[in-house]
Amino acid sequence: MTLRVVGAGLGRTGTHSLKLALEQLLGGPCYHMIEVFGHPEHVPMWRDAALGKPTDWDELFKDYVATVDWPGASVWEPIAEHYPDALVLLSVRDSADAWWKSASNTIFLAIENQAKENPAWYEMIQAMFTTFTPDWQKEDAAKAAYEAHNAHVRAAVPPERLIDYTAGSGWEPLCAALGVPVPDAPFPHVNSTEEFRAMAGLDAPPA
Repeated sequence: MTLRVVGAGLGRTGTHSLKLALEQLLGGPCYHMIEVFGHPEHVPMWRDAALGKPTDWDELFKDYVATVDWPGASVWEPIAEHYPDALVLLSVRDSADAWWKSASNTIFLAIENQAKENPAWYEMIQAMFTTFTPDWQKEDAAKAAYEAHNAHVRAAVPPERLIDYTAGSGWEPLCAALGVPVPDAPFPHVNSTEEFRAMAGLDAPPA
C-alpha cells in the first residue's frame, strides 16, 4: 500500500470521523492516534519524527492508505514530501474558539492523565506538541498556533493537491478530490466531546 491522503489537520477537527470516511472511500486502513495505542512499537518512531530524526515512513505506513489526526499532523510536511502523489487533507473547525473548546475539554485533559501511566507515550506527545507550540495548554497561545498551522498548510500546499475541509462538510469535498462516488450511507459522526470523555474516564464536560 501507499498513502493516498496525508492528513495535516490537528486533532479535534473531526479526524476520527474522517478516518472512518476515508477507510470507506479508499478501501484500506487510515492511520489515526488511536492506531498508536494498538501499536506501541510506533511510539518511539513518532517521538523521533517529532524531534526531526529520520523516519522510515514506508515501514510505519505499510498497511495504510491514509493518515489523519495527530501524530501525523505534527510532521505532515516530511510525510507529504515522501508521498508526492498523495493529497493533503487540512481538516479544520469553524473557528479557533470552537477548536480550543473541544481540544481543551478532551485530549489536553487526557494527556495529563497519561503522564504517570504511560511515560513513553507522554514523552512522544510532549515532543509532538512542541512542534505545535510549547504553550499548548494556554488558550491564547494554542489558538494562535492553530491558526498559524492552518495558514501554513494552505500556503505550502498547491491548491490542486489540497483538500481544505471544514468539519461537518460531509462526503462531497472528499469524493470530489478523490474522484470517487458519494456513498449512499450517512457520513460518519463519532468521537464527540461527550464520547471522548466517557472513553477516557473524564468527568462530564462543563456546560
